[in-house]
Amino acid sequence: MSSQRGTLYLVVGPSGSGKDSLIDGAKAALVNDDQYVFPRRYITRSAKSGGENHIPVSSELFAELLAGNKMILSWPAHGLQYGIPASVEDDLAAGRHVVLNVSRTIVDQARVELAPVEVIYITVDEDVLTQRLQARGRETMADIKRRVARASQYKITGNDVHIVDNGGPLKKSISDFLQAMQFSTLI
Repeated sequence: MSSQRGTLYLVVGPSGSGKDSLIDGAKAALVNDDQYVFPRRYITRSAKSGGENHIPVSSELFAELLAGNKMILSWPAHGLQYGIPASVEDDLAAGRHVVLNVSRTIVDQARVELAPVEVIYITVDEDVLTQRLQARGRETMADIKRRVARASQYKITGNDVHIVDNGGPLKKSISDFLQAMQFSTLI
């Protein structure tokens, strides 16, 4: 493997923007490229709850993993706890590029602690976002309105940010997502 540290790709955007769909598309496209790693997150949510393929843990186990330095990043969101396995550091040190769905709230911490970092910011029109959140059926309309309002208020900026609009055909969005990843590794 490379002697150069791998890049950490932080995939951010509002709930319902399609981050998991784009990550799944990139994972499928890069299935034979061992330079890219797509680790599962720890989440204090049942495996049967739907959504992404994650590592379900209880709140108690999450706290133990965190206290035992088994996570390199963690954050609360929407009544759940999310964490990134510490093994990600080994992948980066070995020169592999790591792609993670994370909260926008931990981007600055990751930039400091886990450089080099590239941020892939997934955007989508508010109407499309509202429709997607309604289709998931997880939240009330009041919750959906709060999420949509929060999406327009919380922006990530910087030279390391690549914006991908996921409001059109998924195939094009996956292509744009892959292009953002490959462009940043050539810099």
